Amino acid sequence: MSAPLGVRILQGASLLAFAALTLQLAVGPADLDALFADWVYSGIILSAAVLCATRAAADAAERKPWALLSLALIAWLVGEVHFSTVLRGLDPTPFPTLGDAAFILFYPATYAGIVMLVRERLGGLPRGVWIDGAIAALGVASLGAALLLGPFLTRASGEDSLLAAATNLAYPLGDLVLLGLVGGVFAVTAWRPGRVWLAIAAGLLTAALADATFLLQSARGAYEEGGPLDALWPGALLLIGVSAWMPSRANATVDPRSPRVIAMPAACAAAALAVLVAGSITEPIALALLLAAVTLALVVLRMALTLSENTRLLAESRDDALRDPLTGLGNRRRLMGDLIRRMSSGATEPAALVLFDLDGFKAYNDAFGHPAGDAVLARLAGGLRECVGSRGEAYRLAGDEFCAIVDFRGEDLDDFVDRARQALSERGASFSMSASRGVALLPDEAEEPSGALHVADQRMYADKESRRRPVAAVRQARDLLLQVLHEREPDLEDHVREVAELAAATAHRLGLHPGEADEVARAAELHDVGKTAIPDVILHKPGPLNEEEWGFMRRHTLLGERILGAVPALRGVAALVRSSHERFDGCGYPDRLSGAEIPLGARILFACDAFDAMTSDRPYQRAMTHAEAQAELRRCAGTQFDPAVVEALVETWRGGPESRPSGGFGTGADAELEPPRGRRFGGGSSAVRD
Repeated sequence: MSAPLGVRILQGASLLAFAALTLQLAVGPADLDALFADWVYSGIILSAAVLCATRAAADAAERKPWALLSLALIAWLVGEVHFSTVLRGLDPTPFPTLGDAAFILFYPATYAGIVMLVRERLGGLPRGVWIDGAIAALGVASLGAALLLGPFLTRASGEDSLLAAATNLAYPLGDLVLLGLVGGVFAVTAWRPGRVWLAIAAGLLTAALADATFLLQSARGAYEEGGPLDALWPGALLLIGVSAWMPSRANATVDPRSPRVIAMPAACAAAALAVLVAGSITEPIALALLLAAVTLALVVLRMALTLSENTRLLAESRDDALRDPLTGLGNRRRLMGDLIRRMSSGATEPAALVLFDLDGFKAYNDAFGHPAGDAVLARLAGGLRECVGSRGEAYRLAGDEFCAIVDFRGEDLDDFVDRARQALSERGASFSMSASRGVALLPDEAEEPSGALHVADQRMYADKESRRRPVAAVRQARDLLLQVLHEREPDLEDHVREVAELAAATAHRLGLHPGEADEVARAAELHDVGKTAIPDVILHKPGPLNEEEWGFMRRHTLLGERILGAVPALRGVAALVRSSHERFDGCGYPDRLSGAEIPLGARILFACDAFDAMTSDRPYQRAMTHAEAQAELRRCAGTQFDPAVVEALVETWRGGPESRPSGGFGTGADAELEPPRGRRFGGGSSAVRD
């Protein structure tokens, strides 16, 4: 608030009057002493009170504090007038008087005004900052009591009456309280108080120094009325009056992490400790020791509060580091931590890691803008969280990618996945969003978090690819390649159909999504496509193959991947074909993968192809019965085959017509199959030669 013209004139006149008073008290002629001592002196104090009163009248928000400060200055003025009109010339001067009561009233009125001004301008500060202010106030008061209170106590002890002694002590105690209060204000503003508080602090400090100097000079008999010391009191009060119209920083903010704030309790603790040490060496002042002790107690309280706040902030920062700020879901770091805890604990309860990626979100974001896109993500995240419920945890990994870990405990996992996809879908007049998904079963399909994510990620992108490509394109590519195989080996049709049907049924029993089971069936139909590039002399050789011939033969999975990979719609199938001869113990080819590193679809294909090969007549071996083939699969489980896949295959075969493939496998567990159909185009494990 800018000062009106009249206020600026009053300020200028008051400063000129103070300069004249100071000059008169220092070197002025004696015949003007009465004029300056009575009228100019009192006029300066009155001007200060008027400045505060005009600010109270002009500023409704700070009316009470400035009115109280004006009242404090008027109380001082009353004391001065009482002294000059009633007490001057009396010998001895009575003590205490009504003038002393007016002087002492200055202290509580000033204290109340400063407290209200602090509340108005510095309200809303953290409680720790207010404790810092109390520490500073008590620290300054304890140091002031130790340095200044001694002479006052000596004078008070010499008084005959208790009232006189109390009056003598009221002045220094009032000064200490006000100085401590100003020290607290400086502390809560991080020692950047601004001009208003600097002016008030300078005024109160000047008054306190004037009181202390007056006491010391009086005790030595050296005080003379009308000397330069008398200029300090009106100067101190004028500083308070001038501060009323100084520009201020309203609603100041304080950073609790500021080095000034942190250093202040340490400095005050050091000062209080110095007072306690000095009290143990010299004659102690009880009040100074008490203030110092309370200061140290508050420092300890502040340290405890700081430790508590830091602990809370650390917990909040950890939570923030593990949570997506937009949706409130866990982030990738949280997901990895949860996976590590789950998989390292050895938990055997069935669970699933389900990965989702939004289809159509980028187009929506580009069309409607990032704020709208963020709103959609937050809304879809809420739907996913509600869908997961108490059965697990939902996450947002990045961008439009979501994830969930769920304990399905007998519940239909496919049903959950479908509902979660529905929760992550949204449609409008000009947009459509859905979700591709990939599922990894825990702990069956992965032994570590990265492996689980890899499996789910592969399946999610396979699902995305299958949703993108037209079904007709997949069927056309598959039919073309099957026709090539049939032209090369006309008797192969039954073999690939039976392996595909058994593989699809086994995949379904293992809980694969229908789309994934269909991809396994396609891989089973086309897993021998790479053998079309193997020379006939090797494929049709009736006897054992030599090492060089085996080298050619083992390339057929890579050749198959290359052929299938040329068709974008069959890239997922190509990956399964590449790994269709990997062994569970890592001794297969071409990449020597082991365990969960081998795609589950490839493990299923490997076992089903081997079963069909063992139950088929070959030039180099007779067909086994189904019971013998099942026993052979179980014997090789854990080395060549995935034990879980073997059991699922056997149960699929034994489950009756509704769980078996629809054709070509006979009607009994030991039924014989028809004679040879394709030589080396069949077979898939070392247990059955290829």
